[in-house]
Amino acid sequence: MPSSIKTYQDDPTVQSKRWVILIVLNLFTFMSTLDGSIVNIALPSISKNLHLAIAESEWVVTGYMLTICALILFFGKLGDMFGKIKLFKLGCVIFIAGSLLCGLSQSLFSLVASRVVQAVGASMTMSTNQGIITEIFPATERGRALGLIGTFVSLGSIAGPSIGGFIVSGLGWPYIFWVNVPIGLIAIILGWLFLPRDLIKTRAKLDIPGSLLFAASIVFIFAGLLLSQQTGFRDPRIIAALIGGVILFSIFLFVESRKKDPMMQLELFKNPLFSLSIFCGFLVFASNFCFNIVSPFYTQDILHLTPSESGLVLMLFPITMVVVAPLSGALSDKIGSELLTFIGLLLMVAAQIGLASLHQGSAVALVCMLTAMLGISSGLFQSPNNSLVMSTVKRTQLGIAGSINALVRNVGMVVGISIATSTLFGVMSHEAGRRVTALILNRPDIFIDGMHVVFIGSAGICLLGAVLTGWRLFQARKRKGQTRQTV
Repeated sequence: MPSSIKTYQDDPTVQSKRWVILIVLNLFTFMSTLDGSIVNIALPSISKNLHLAIAESEWVVTGYMLTICALILFFGKLGDMFGKIKLFKLGCVIFIAGSLLCGLSQSLFSLVASRVVQAVGASMTMSTNQGIITEIFPATERGRALGLIGTFVSLGSIAGPSIGGFIVSGLGWPYIFWVNVPIGLIAIILGWLFLPRDLIKTRAKLDIPGSLLFAASIVFIFAGLLLSQQTGFRDPRIIAALIGGVILFSIFLFVESRKKDPMMQLELFKNPLFSLSIFCGFLVFASNFCFNIVSPFYTQDILHLTPSESGLVLMLFPITMVVVAPLSGALSDKIGSELLTFIGLLLMVAAQIGLASLHQGSAVALVCMLTAMLGISSGLFQSPNNSLVMSTVKRTQLGIAGSINALVRNVGMVVGISIATSTLFGVMSHEAGRRVTALILNRPDIFIDGMHVVFIGSAGICLLGAVLTGWRLFQARKRKGQTRQTV
């Protein structure tokens, strides 16, 4: 690459390959996020095959998500320092190696350890992909490109249960990991052929104290949230873990605010557009994972659909999102992102309210319509919101901004799972008069009551996001009006 070229957008060779580069990034984006949710449906098979209790097998999911959340900011900073593309390539190799080891595992320890390896690679790719896209694509196409990344993030997160059901039924649980290997090898080869060398690096020192404090706080907080699904929030160990995590995170913020070159650049959050977009992204992922947790139980145990039929119904969410998100991203490049995020969230509120009205005799067609509506609204929101997040930071901060965005997505997933399960089983336990952590035989009404509260809550979460994005839209139009008056 000639020394006179200062950005990828000045390099005609890179520009001619930019869409192939996007495909490579999307392949790993899809696989890494898919593996966060696909394992849930395989847990019964894994538990039976490895002779585990269900509570023990949950660590296969928990270990993966905890590792990603604990390391993603560290790798975002590392990408800014040593090169995002170099780190992305290394992450791809580690992720594939972890996937291979997962399928070969014959004990809980080896499977969880392999999942941790897999998560290390996933966190490397998640923390760098948006920064790479923002550097490579011109502003006129950035919304569309980031929209596709956002599409595959959501697609992987939401499609896990349906895709996993087909794989486990037809091939067995090891193949939910092994399917990554051939696809990943193709993506690695394409990456080495088409990804350019890094141009932008920063001169900084690694923030070891900040990295350790953040990782420890995330492990305590998320372990508390995830384990609370089994024992409830009254367990003293859960309370101690959550309090300990909050204390460690507070110390982390105190330390970071006084460092010259911190791991998490808190100055990013002084930008209200960045902070608001990040927070709204968190709300949407939390809301979507409420749906992701409850809907399989409703479609299979209440409507009595087969796992494959349920999978087809739930696939309407990612399918409609795949169609809408690129269109929304392209449209945001032309008309701006504020209006599209607002419309997307309003539509999401309507879909959640519709889901809260479902009952034992609801038509499958109505469930399909509401599921598709949720996918359309998520597609309208995600692409413009990602564009807003990444367009507000300096080029030297793209890695850490992308990793913060990815971290918030994963936090949203964990919080959504915790809200959904805690609310669902809390309502069911209250009505049953005893502690409930599963469906009660011949009492679908108790589950439906709990489900209604979950979806009312998730509608409220989306409504908060809609109010905030409505305010952002108002402020954006106000600024435009003032600019016209000045001119």
